Amino acid sequence: MKKLLTSLLFAPLLAFASGAELHLDKAPVSTDPAALQNGAKLFVNYCLNCHGASYMRYNRLQELGLSEQAIKDNLMFTADKVGEPMRIAMQRDEAKAWFGAAPPDLTVISRSRASEFGSGADWLYTYLRSFYRDSERPTGWNNVVFENVGMPHVLYELQGEQIAKVTEKDDGHGGKIKEVSLELAKPGKMSKEEYDKASADLVSYLVWMGEPMAEKRKNIGTAVIAFLGLLFVLSYLLKKNYWKDIH
Repeated sequence: MKKLLTSLLFAPLLAFASGAELHLDKAPVSTDPAALQNGAKLFVNYCLNCHGASYMRYNRLQELGLSEQAIKDNLMFTADKVGEPMRIAMQRDEAKAWFGAAPPDLTVISRSRASEFGSGADWLYTYLRSFYRDSERPTGWNNVVFENVGMPHVLYELQGEQIAKVTEKDDGHGGKIKEVSLELAKPGKMSKEEYDKASADLVSYLVWMGEPMAEKRKNIGTAVIAFLGLLFVLSYLLKKNYWKDIH
């Protein structure tokens, strides 16, 4: 398993408690082809070993500006033909034995998380930057956003290793709120800014993969609304001209 983008270098304070609202960082989602291509590269190299994207075919990456040959040469590690879906070889029962739960298919993960947390992109962006070392977990890793997660922080080489400092404070109602602040204990290959940008690119790709036609749909919708507005004006002027002699 190669690895998946995660964590933040000096993370902002993230507070959570039982029943409390989860605070998420705003994801800088981009539709820029270069960002999406980088996100696709990160996904294929670090996610696709454990997480499949079985509703996405490799040849759809051409919509990001990649040639078929570039896809074959650089991104096709789990298939022989460019028209095949992005599947993985790992069996679900094996994955469950290794991680405690089978890694989910990521084709529509951004839309799935959106139904739970309001913004799937914000959840993913915060999650990918919120791993920390935890010796009590089987993988040695935990996550502020997804407590006791089964997935290890597989991109720690890029981001580095974070540690968590936990404090508690009164919530004003007789209860306690646990606050977890993350600090960089061991630097990675990337700076904070570089890692945040890589996380944003990966999230942008996951959002695009969940609905590749989203931008086209929005553009069509805008054109239709503009046409209907123009049609309304023309119809109103026609109506005025038709009835002016009658009244």
